[in-house]
Amino acid sequence: MPASAPVPAQVVLFDGFDPLDVVGIYEVLHAGALVGAPIAPELVSGEGPRTVVSGTPGITLEAGAALDPDRPGYVVVPGAVGPVESADDDADTIPVLLARFAQSAAMPLVRRALDNPDVTVATVCGGSVALALAGLLEGRTAVTNAMGNDLLEATGVRVADARVVDDGDLLSAGGVTSGLDLGLYVLEREAGPRVARSVESIFEFERRGTVWADLGLEPRPL
Repeated sequence: MPASAPVPAQVVLFDGFDPLDVVGIYEVLHAGALVGAPIAPELVSGEGPRTVVSGTPGITLEAGAALDPDRPGYVVVPGAVGPVESADDDADTIPVLLARFAQSAAMPLVRRALDNPDVTVATVCGGSVALALAGLLEGRTAVTNAMGNDLLEATGVRVADARVVDDGDLLSAGGVTSGLDLGLYVLEREAGPRVARSVESIFEFERRGTVWADLGLEPRPL
């Protein structure tokens, strides 16, 4: 049988992004492709090809194309990095960076991706906060870094107590290192557990916790 065409995974860069949010899941998906998974990660931005400055001094990445919400596959939205709060009103704190991203050219494209039944949007860490600030997650179930879960709830998001949350066409992961867990879950969805386990072995990393999904019995309170 002919090999399946690779599923694109467009990882969205924005000014102030967290490099580990991006590189963690990107490398997991790339390693999956090396061992046979039909998936192809790529770096994009809402503005098209450009050099994108991260929130970590000295680290930039190149977006090779504009985010295309009409391409079937995955759109991965990372969070930001910086101080959580500052006495300087003009400081690029994480909340400021995420709010700026929520108002950027990328967000209408992410909205279209969420409306596309052939696209799954996946967020890492503060990526879900940016989408929530843009009004895209009301009524959905998601998670973010533990420091941002109250903000998610304030925007009408149901926060699940899990490291990775599967809400159908919306996947989300908690703090920054959970991007590795999210990438492995995507590999399992696309290529099965043997490929995901192979990449776990390559990275010497094991996924943590059970992926939350709105399935099965409702647990009784103890």
